[in-house]
Amino acid sequence: MPDVLFKALADATRRTILDELTQRDGQTLFEICGRLAMKHDLASSRQAISQHLAVLEEAGLVTTRREGRYKFHHLDTTPLRSIVERWPTP
Repeated sequence: MPDVLFKALADATRRTILDELTQRDGQTLFEICGRLAMKHDLASSRQAISQHLAVLEEAGLVTTRREGRYKFHHLDTTPLRSIVERWPTP
């Protein structure tokens, strides 16, 4: 699990997506793309952002909830505990 987590965190766009979900949790793909374009000047395609979200979901950092036609993305920081617990402070 840590390798998948580190891979997910290694990409700047994915970290920016996590930052956006920290500021406003429960966004759709359309909302995330719009906020990335407006606030961060990231003009990635919806397909690219969708792939980034899939990597984050595989790492357990993002969960999704479907409501009708919409899919809402939520931040889950639980996997980050494995990093903190891996190197405990003396």
